[in-house]
Amino acid sequence: MPMWREKARQEGKARRFGHKAAYGAEEGIGDDGSGVERPPEDAARRLDRARNTANSGISLRARALGMLARREHSRAELARKLAAYAESDEVLAALLDDLEARRLLSDARYVEARLNARGARYGNRRLSQELRARGVDAALVETALAACGDEVARARQVWQRRFGAQPPALDVAGRAKQVRFLMRRGFSGETIRRALGADFDEE
Repeated sequence: MPMWREKARQEGKARRFGHKAAYGAEEGIGDDGSGVERPPEDAARRLDRARNTANSGISLRARALGMLARREHSRAELARKLAAYAESDEVLAALLDDLEARRLLSDARYVEARLNARGARYGNRRLSQELRARGVDAALVETALAACGDEVARARQVWQRRFGAQPPALDVAGRAKQVRFLMRRGFSGETIRRALGADFDEE
């Protein structure tokens, strides 16, 4: 091939490659030359990125106070939510200690609020499980539940709201249905037995 033709061919190839690179930059085609277009950034992802950028300057204390302003938290629950933003475990622990010292954070107050909101609908067994799952000390839970009122009376009220003013069912199937309902609400077998006023088989 004549030298001038080879040179022209190389120059043409270079021009085509340059146009392709420019097109790729405009259309989001991969830099690896694969020709696969990159999908446009999702709008929700852009919004999350913008929020994260805006929130990056929020202090750990401000985050904690914002959460506590919305509702009561247990110490363990608040620690879990703040862990991703804390510089270290020591910094987080110091903040939680300070919030407790200022009575802005209180497990006892959290338990009281939780029982006020859910105590009329659920039995002590379920309430205890929920509170302990949120890191509340077992002794504090038991003390609070002991002061929560008569559990048998609460079980009767829950039963009446579900089944009305009718007396407890006497047939096996009907009684089993009522027992299962109260058990799902977290009442113990003994509490259900006393609430319904007769013996039954827990199984």
